[in-house]
Amino acid sequence: MKTILHYAFTAIMVCLLPALNFGQAPNLGTAANFVLFSTDGAVSNTGISELTGNVGTNSGSSTAFGNVNGMMHDGDGASAACSADLLKAYNQLAGTTATFSISGSLGKGDTLAPGVYSISGAATLNLNLCLNAKGNTNAVFIFKIQGSLSTYASSKIKLLNGAQACNVFWKVEGLVSMASGTTMRGTIIANNAAINIGTGDTLEGRALSTAGAVTVDGVLAYTPIGCGSAVLTGPAAPNLASATCYALFSSDGAVSNSGITYVDGDVGSNNGSATGYNSLYVTGTIHPIPDVSTAKCAADLSNAYTYINTLAYDIELLYPAQFGRNLVLTPHTYLLNGATTLTDTLYLNAQGNADAVFIIKINGALSTSTYSKVILLNQAQAKNVFWKIEGAVSINNYSVFCGTIICNNGALGAINTGVTLNGKALTTNGALTTTATTTTLLPVCGLSGISSLDAVKETVTIYPNPFNSSTTILINDMDQINRIELRIYTILGTELIRTILVNQLTTFETSSYPAGVYFYRISDATQTIQSGRLIVQR
Repeated sequence: MKTILHYAFTAIMVCLLPALNFGQAPNLGTAANFVLFSTDGAVSNTGISELTGNVGTNSGSSTAFGNVNGMMHDGDGASAACSADLLKAYNQLAGTTATFSISGSLGKGDTLAPGVYSISGAATLNLNLCLNAKGNTNAVFIFKIQGSLSTYASSKIKLLNGAQACNVFWKVEGLVSMASGTTMRGTIIANNAAINIGTGDTLEGRALSTAGAVTVDGVLAYTPIGCGSAVLTGPAAPNLASATCYALFSSDGAVSNSGITYVDGDVGSNNGSATGYNSLYVTGTIHPIPDVSTAKCAADLSNAYTYINTLAYDIELLYPAQFGRNLVLTPHTYLLNGATTLTDTLYLNAQGNADAVFIIKINGALSTSTYSKVILLNQAQAKNVFWKIEGAVSINNYSVFCGTIICNNGALGAINTGVTLNGKALTTNGALTTTATTTTLLPVCGLSGISSLDAVKETVTIYPNPFNSSTTILINDMDQINRIELRIYTILGTELIRTILVNQLTTFETSSYPAGVYFYRISDATQTIQSGRLIVQR
């Protein structure tokens, strides 16, 4: 009876409390840059994990990670600084005064207000736990757990009314173990204990241990934005000058086409011929032989290449042969130090900054798989994406590629059948070849500033895909909200889902579906406007 009264009293008090900012968020210092870290312990991965933020350990090693949207730091100056800052943050959390003492049984649909919550022993998370900021985006939630923290499969932390993951903190005095399909939000600091993040889990926050191993298996984990974190703008974009007018260009090499290819922009070569392009399908000027315009373009392209080539990189992607595979990149200058293969999908996330620039420097050739895609998220624009490639480029059939390709001393020898290039293909030295139904889209010089740059943008973006327990559907055109319908089918044609998309972002839980291939269809009142495959992995 006392227990029931205690829970009832706590629930009433939480609901009646005004929207105050209980608790003081700790200063994470350099630890804020890490998504996974241990002061003393191994950090390891299995499966394909998508990680944004630094990864490392100050005493141990980081193993089996693929490409990480961040830097790897093992036993170096950055890891030492993180270790010191992590200890300070832990001590700050430990020193906070609790505003509530609650049971360790978290979730089950409960909603909590901002505050410092003390749990005297171990804690579990089951089903949904909602954190309600009551309109205060600065509201802080701190959980001080005097034992281990474990989650049930598919349990979730949900943020309501302005609550932000960057303002949620979990201080745990024991093992942290997250079951498959968990969605966790906030910075986890495990003291003298390990952190295990299971298959298909999502972490919007950080997993940091003062002493213990950190292991992940096929997860999506990313450092949160907000709370004063830097707004990513990326580097300054190169000045293409007159090269902006060209969709397809070689400074020294033939430019040729077979079949019907639609081009918005100029086509030409400064030392060779431009052949096979039909003026009926080219919105721009075809320069069949070198002229004053092509000479100017060659000079400006050289300057743009030199700028990008000398630009320092922020992040090195360590596994060029594993590029893509649902990797999410944010506005930075990236380096891939070798021949690179883009497989499946690459996401470029501007984090709401339409001016953000992405520069990807590849010290080797670039090839893509069939049906590969570069997908722009959260206001990313193709005009702000640049690829510098030291070698030949081959974009395989039916791929969607975004950005300006600047190929140095290599052929753009295969922009193949059905490719959509949302940008430009330019080479300093080498032949350029396009094939039937290739479409190149970019602003055309002199057309009153009208840009077709986003004309191939999909109605919705589905990411990640493949995925484990959930995927997100982003409506790219706000006017389509409440107007388009999603249907999902099995491979045999059985309809599983039919729903109107009423929000710009919709997350679908698929943990109850077997692994395999499914099909989706997006339609408006009159026709199908997008369709494709969904791949559920386990």
